[in-house]
Amino acid sequence: LVRILAVVFSAYVLWIFWADVIPALQVFDNITLWTISTDIQGESPRPVTLGDLMLALLIGVGTVLAIRNLPGTLEVTVLSHINLEPGAGYAITTLVTYFIVLIGVGAALAVIGLQWAKLQWLVAALGVGLGFGLQEIVANFVSGIILLFERPIRVGDTVTIGETTGTVSRIRIRATTLVDWDRKEQIIPNKTFVTQDLTNWTLSDPITRVIIRVGVAYGSDVDQVRDILHEVVLNNERVVEEPAPAVFCVGLGDSSLNFEVRAFVRDIMDFMPLSHEMHSAITNALKDAEVEIPFPQRDIHIRTAPVSEGEPVLSKES
Repeated sequence: LVRILAVVFSAYVLWIFWADVIPALQVFDNITLWTISTDIQGESPRPVTLGDLMLALLIGVGTVLAIRNLPGTLEVTVLSHINLEPGAGYAITTLVTYFIVLIGVGAALAVIGLQWAKLQWLVAALGVGLGFGLQEIVANFVSGIILLFERPIRVGDTVTIGETTGTVSRIRIRATTLVDWDRKEQIIPNKTFVTQDLTNWTLSDPITRVIIRVGVAYGSDVDQVRDILHEVVLNNERVVEEPAPAVFCVGLGDSSLNFEVRAFVRDIMDFMPLSHEMHSAITNALKDAEVEIPFPQRDIHIRTAPVSEGEPVLSKES
């Protein structure tokens, strides 16, 4: 915002000092660079002057300045005063930026006489070329527009795509950037988010379930173990009250009675801290209650096979 105000102020000062000189610049309108026809038959020629070219360049510079300063300006003047969902502000500024680029390029081309009627065949030819040679880039661009409109992912969301899990940091024209748990930035083409299975952990609800698996020795009191585990999970501050946590005996293992503690946390970032705290607290609670946590055991029985007739017997001396 400060930068834009500075540019406007500078332009105003220049206008004051150069107001008397501006009429003299009309001389550039007398310098013809080329002539274009304004109708299909070519009977209405219009000259394109040096002044038109300078105006087109000025429009281009203004467009560049607008798209560079737009996000901060919108955030300060408008978006900060509106109650928006996470990532909505980023989507709005990106779409407005695309719109400004489209308007700016169209206006600059119109000033120098490159109208749509003159460019449609060139655009059609380029479209065929893009369809064959740059189809992946076009597909990623269109997918980026879809992501901004449908918003299956937003900046700040935690998502899983393929084997990659991370937080969305940027959604660009061609690709989206994820920051994974190792703080590495993964650049993923936008088409991937549209065509492949996507898990968004925080799209409508950031609450996530955590499952802690515990095994106790055979002969343990099932009800006692369940009560101990239930008390431990209720005493943890990271666990939300709704949905309520639950404890189940889920199976009979090879050497243990298997339990599952199912709890929900407010944010996926609490997943690993809760897992650590629960395992530590469960170990201490079961130890205090003298409930054994078994480890896998194997019984090995060695049998001496009878010696067949004629088969040599090895002695210690041999």
